[in-house]
Amino acid sequence: MSTFAVVNCSELVTLAGPARPRVGHEMRELGVIRDGVMIVTDGRIQYAGSRREIDSKMEILDAGNKLVMPGFVDAHTHPVFAGNRADEFEKRASGATYQEISAAGGGIRSTVRKTRAATEDELAAAACRHTQWFLRGGTTTIEAKSGYGLTLADELKMLRVIHRMGPIRTVATFLGAHEIPDEYRGQREEYIKLVINEMLPEARKLADFCDIFVEPHVFPADDARRILLAAKALGFKLRMHVDQLGNSGGAQLAAELGAVTADHLEHTDAAGIEAMREKGVQPVLLPGSVYALGLKRYPDARAMMEAGLAVVLATDFNPGSSPTPSMPMILSLASTQMKMTPAEAITAATINAAYSLQRGGEIGSLEAGKLADFVIYDCTDHRELGYFFGIQSAQAIYIGGNHVK
Repeated sequence: MSTFAVVNCSELVTLAGPARPRVGHEMRELGVIRDGVMIVTDGRIQYAGSRREIDSKMEILDAGNKLVMPGFVDAHTHPVFAGNRADEFEKRASGATYQEISAAGGGIRSTVRKTRAATEDELAAAACRHTQWFLRGGTTTIEAKSGYGLTLADELKMLRVIHRMGPIRTVATFLGAHEIPDEYRGQREEYIKLVINEMLPEARKLADFCDIFVEPHVFPADDARRILLAAKALGFKLRMHVDQLGNSGGAQLAAELGAVTADHLEHTDAAGIEAMREKGVQPVLLPGSVYALGLKRYPDARAMMEAGLAVVLATDFNPGSSPTPSMPMILSLASTQMKMTPAEAITAATINAAYSLQRGGEIGSLEAGKLADFVIYDCTDHRELGYFFGIQSAQAIYIGGNHVK
């Protein structure tokens, strides 16, 4: 057995609590232990609590009077792609809108063309680079979507790359219904048949979740319902991009279909929030995309929390609308733009995110029996993570008790 003790923690943020997502006042209860100790045996946490006598034969990891926390769980990312869209960043800075760029052949379809042209090994090399970016911000688990292939072969290529993205933990999501590809413009029905009849059965072998971009000009509600019901029949669990560019009833559709999460929600109203509450749908909020696109309407996080929803925060890392893998930056946006307290934001980015991936029993908090995924930060107070924005303060990252960065 391999055992070591983490000692000299200014704060050991455990997020210990009930074995379910946190809601209401629970989101402010981080389980902070000052000068705490954590003991890890064979990659799992044996003890996390107040300082106690340590076996003199035990290996010691001195945290240097720094903050120790669970690794971030980023529950919405698009990390496998070729090239970038820096040209579109420049165009938006000059006044073009995301919708105008997309209508001219840019946006998602631009990345699709580049990703299709890349080999699997080339995509894996790019994804490896992105993995290092996630780790620098203290992220140890990501939900990773396909969606830049939009052919059966290219979607499967992306899903295989997701499974090659160690040492970070990955949860794969199939997003074949991300956009209508160029060769199917004006033939939405034919592409939907391709997704349902060919892509879904094969993707199920490589992905736990199915996602879809629900917007009137991409996949309207009726089409989304057909695709998601087919996915559900194959055993996929559902995630959904909804209400990002307008309120099209996406939150209600997520509730109707029993989705695990509804993501974006910038335009969701009180009726949508109530529908999610009734069906236990977790909202995944993505303030990085609002910021990067220069929009003004952030999701109403406070209304969702007051309604009793187990809010999640994620980066939406992608090459177009949210090119950041930094969870500390997302914490800053959550507090400054959506008025979430630092504690609420941390809960949303760790334990609540873990439950949204149906991994809450294994990751997201530092409790006995869970995997030892933790980060030592170059600060002494958990509030500093969102307060000092634009820096990556992760000093050491451990996944399953192994020092990975």
